[in-house]
Amino acid sequence: MRRRLINSTLAVVLVVIAVFGVSLVIVETRTIQDGAQESVQSEAVRLVGIVESRLGSNEKITPDVLSEQITANRYAQIKVPGKAKIEIGTRPTGDVIESEVHGDQGESVVVQESRSTVSAEIGRTLLVILAVALLAILAAVVLAIRQARRLTAPLTDLAETAERLGSGDPRPRHRRYGVQELDRVADVLDASAERIARMLTAERRLAADASHQLRTPLTALSMRLEEITLTDDPDTVKEEATIALAQVERLTDVVQRLLTNSRDPRSGSAVAFDLDEVVKQQIEEWRPAYRSAGRAIVRSGKKELRAVGTPGAVAQVLATLIENSLMHGAGTVALRTRVTGNQAVVEVTDAGPGVPADLGSRVFERTVSGRNSTGLGLAVARDLAEADGGRLELLQQHPPVFALFLAREAETTEE
Repeated sequence: MRRRLINSTLAVVLVVIAVFGVSLVIVETRTIQDGAQESVQSEAVRLVGIVESRLGSNEKITPDVLSEQITANRYAQIKVPGKAKIEIGTRPTGDVIESEVHGDQGESVVVQESRSTVSAEIGRTLLVILAVALLAILAAVVLAIRQARRLTAPLTDLAETAERLGSGDPRPRHRRYGVQELDRVADVLDASAERIARMLTAERRLAADASHQLRTPLTALSMRLEEITLTDDPDTVKEEATIALAQVERLTDVVQRLLTNSRDPRSGSAVAFDLDEVVKQQIEEWRPAYRSAGRAIVRSGKKELRAVGTPGAVAQVLATLIENSLMHGAGTVALRTRVTGNQAVVEVTDAGPGVPADLGSRVFERTVSGRNSTGLGLAVARDLAEADGGRLELLQQHPPVFALFLAREAETTEE
C-alpha cells in the first residue's frame, strides 16, 4: 500500500509538472523571441533617430559615434544618400533576427542579431525550468513517503491490534492517529477488546465457580453411589438412591443458578420454601463427613421458618459454610436459625480460630483465603445469596460466625 500511495502521488505531480512545464516552456520561448525582435527593432529606430539628428546639424556620422549606441554581438548597417555605407560590428551568419528602418531623409538602418544568441537564452531558461521541476519532483517524493508512512503505519498498527485480539489478548491499546477514519477504527477495536475481555472474564469466572461449587456435591454423590454398590439390602439401596437423586436435583439447580448469574446476576428465581427442610438436609448430608473427622454438627434456634429464595442456591451457600468449618474450623459446628425484622437468618459457627484480622473485611473477595485454598467458595456463595435478594455476612471473626440473611415469606391472615 505504501508503494501505491507513493506512485499515485508521484503520478499526479508528474502530470501537473508536465502540463504546466510544457505550457511554461512555450510561453517563455515565445516571450524571449518576441523580446529579441522588439529589442532589434527599437535599436534600429534609435540609430535612425541619431543619424537624422546629425544630418540636420551637419555633424559627421562616423562608426565610432554609432558603435556606442549598438548592443554588443549585433551588426548594424547605415546607408545615407551620397555617402559611403557604414557597418558596425560583425555580420552574423546563418539564421538571424533583422530589422530595417528608413528615415525621412532617405537614410536606412539595418540591425541584425544571430538567432544562436536567442537560442542560448532559451536554453538557459529551459535549464531553470527543468531544475525547478526536478526540485518539485524531489519535494513530492519526500512528501509522498512521509504521507505514506503516516497512513500505513496506523494501518499496520491496527492490523497488529486485530491480530492480538484474534490470538486471545483482549487488552485495548487506546492509540489514536490524528486521522478521523483511522481513529474510528481504533475506537471500534478498543470497544471490541473490552467486550471480549468481559466475555473471557465471565467465562473463566463461570468455569472456576462451577468447578469449585460442584466438587463437594459430586464427591458426596459418588459416596452415595459407592454405598449402593456395596450393599445388597433393597431398602438401603432405595434410601441411598433417593438421597442421590435429591443431590442430582440440587446439582442441576446449582448449575442453572451459576449459568443464570453469569448472564445476569440480578435475574433470580426466588420462591417461598421451607428453610427447616434445607437446613435439615444439609446436616444429614454432612454428618457422615463430620463423624469421620471426629466432630459433630448440630442445629438450634427457631423452627418452622419459611423464607424466599432458591432452595438449591440456599443449600449450596450453607454447604459452602459447612465445608469451610470442616476444613478450617474446629469443634462442633452449629447451625442456628432466627428471625430479625422481616428476615430469616441462618448462622453457622464453630469453635475454630476464626478469620484472621487482616482478612476480616476481604474474606468475601475472590482469591482471598486464609489457608491454601482457592478463595472462591465464599465469593460464589455471596453471589448466590445476592442473586435471590439475600446477603451473606461475617458477623464475628473469633469465633467465626457467618450469617445468611433471607427474606421471610409474607404472612397472610384470614378473617
